[in-house]
Amino acid sequence: MPEPAAPRGIAVTGATSVIGRFLLPRLAQAGYEVHAISRQPRTRSDMPEAGATWHVADIADPGQLPQVDARILIHLAPLWLLPPLLPILGSRKIVRIIGFGSTSLFSKTASADGSERQLAARLGLAEETIARTSHDLEIRWTVFRPTLVYDGVHDGNVAMIRRFIRRYGFFPLLGKARGLRQPVHADDLAQACLQALDHPATFCRAYNLSGGETLEYRAMVERIAATPGRQAHFIRIPVWLFHGGIRLARMLPGQRHLSTEMATRMNVDLCFDHADATRDFGFSPRPFLLQRNDGGNRPAPSS
Repeated sequence: MPEPAAPRGIAVTGATSVIGRFLLPRLAQAGYEVHAISRQPRTRSDMPEAGATWHVADIADPGQLPQVDARILIHLAPLWLLPPLLPILGSRKIVRIIGFGSTSLFSKTASADGSERQLAARLGLAEETIARTSHDLEIRWTVFRPTLVYDGVHDGNVAMIRRFIRRYGFFPLLGKARGLRQPVHADDLAQACLQALDHPATFCRAYNLSGGETLEYRAMVERIAATPGRQAHFIRIPVWLFHGGIRLARMLPGQRHLSTEMATRMNVDLCFDHADATRDFGFSPRPFLLQRNDGGNRPAPSS
């Protein structure tokens, strides 16, 4: 199988994602020539300077994929956008791909919400197609399935809870909210990309990537609330009332993503073992740690 060409060109799709904020500087520091691909142009307020060449393209249309001098792709956009790109990538001599799926592949398969079941199915089909097509094209592939991804500022999980508490001073909980969580920091996922990139043990494999600490949902929210310097005030709401409130909230602008299943999962354990990732490429995620202005509390390594 051919080796990546020098200089080490690397393309990153979904570059403005929360993981991209940490990955681009790490890649540049490691000596890669980075081609950042996103639907949105980079703005200084959104993305740090990382020495990357930026390309604006909507890869939902494979014909828009820019042709760049790279033999490696890290795909941070939704995983199901990757399979239609593979024939083009193969023709352009891409030999290594890392893509990001989600543990939602497992946790939402039996959801009562049809859209969540559809999401799980799309993730599963994407993984199967990536494995099959990459084999035919002689592309070394790896898929990462992170748990609850956060950086505390730009993510759609922890940051959303943080903003709610700052605005309203409380957070609603369904029952005791004892479901276990393993939040994983976006910077640890960025580092995982570099750790796995040239590691043969990771070729043609998928990994669950969870955080370095397991804690109950309520404890997670308490820790989030503490970072703005506020004490968490919880309102425990009966199941029937919570579900009714979700239905009403979905009628508000920008809240269509809310579902009763999201609330029900507060009492469901969502835990995944990352021991194989630690064994194969040294994945060592941090505990769930937030700072008041968190954007990553580990600097990129100097070498």
